[in-house]
Amino acid sequence: MAKEKYKKALLELLRREGNDVCADCDAPDPDWASHTLGVFICLNCSGIHRNIPHVSKVKSVRLDEWDNVQVELMASSGNSVSKAKYESKIPPFYYKPTFSDCPLLREQWIRAKYERKEFIYIEKQEPYSAGYREGFLWKRGRDNGQFLSRKFVLTEREGALKYYNKNDAKEPKAIMKIEHLNATFQPAKIGNPHGLQITYLKDNSTRNIFVYHEDGKLVPKLSRNYLKEGYMEKTGPKQTEGFKKRWFTMDDRRLMYFKDPLDAFARGEVFIGSKENSYKVLEGLPPSIQGNHWQHGITIVTPDRKFLFACETESDQLEWIAAFQKVISRPMLPQEYAVEAHFKHKP
Repeated sequence: MAKEKYKKALLELLRREGNDVCADCDAPDPDWASHTLGVFICLNCSGIHRNIPHVSKVKSVRLDEWDNVQVELMASSGNSVSKAKYESKIPPFYYKPTFSDCPLLREQWIRAKYERKEFIYIEKQEPYSAGYREGFLWKRGRDNGQFLSRKFVLTEREGALKYYNKNDAKEPKAIMKIEHLNATFQPAKIGNPHGLQITYLKDNSTRNIFVYHEDGKLVPKLSRNYLKEGYMEKTGPKQTEGFKKRWFTMDDRRLMYFKDPLDAFARGEVFIGSKENSYKVLEGLPPSIQGNHWQHGITIVTPDRKFLFACETESDQLEWIAAFQKVISRPMLPQEYAVEAHFKHKP
């Protein structure tokens, strides 16, 4: 009888505001909980919590047995109370991952919150707040694909991330302005659990570099995840040549394409504006178009021209259309007009 009473009480607690999504990644309908931290979490985050048993002990809300003390702790805490404590001093630039992010990013977030308590005590945030950091990352060579150790320096004062080909080099091999830089975890693409893809602008063109760190202590100040990545076919501006398979990356309003996912330089990029500025996405291709091997077409209309793409499957097509619509439906910010003029819809 007591078991049913406790389970009923837990299910009631799940209906409280804040408890209806995972405390760590905002996944809906969490059905696990840490009975030492007093938070309701999703199945995926519960696996990460199990890796820090000295901090967090987890149970299934529906399948495990609970006692009165554990239920009372969940009632007195809960997700809203926990966030007010463990997330009270998050730096404004810190990226809070969601359930759509990779496991490594979520694990770093959970460990920072509960194990290191970085967002309770500001003095524990030295790596983020110092404004300067240097260290070594393994960087993939552009031509030979080999990973070699390179020194990286992140300096907030200069607003830049630099890397050096030699430890004693006076001049950096590359200077990446933070305002034009994006970094996202890419463990599958790079073949390392701590793999990171850094995208920046060089001579007005997009450049990728691929790095990893042996213990996952990667460059801080991650910005955002890519909205969508994957293969599509494309044709040229005259739309008379055949379609070619390319790897596409949607980074905010910039759609970049590469011959290979690990290419250093984009072959081209397209700026995706808003519907107020005459941008729209259409399902399918114009009837006169030929040369596409894949049958699920997408047409992007811009003020200057139409861009034609083809997807291998209908699900790919729908996902890309949803990504484009998400961007197009969002009004452009003042600074994005400058970006639009800067890229000029590269071919």
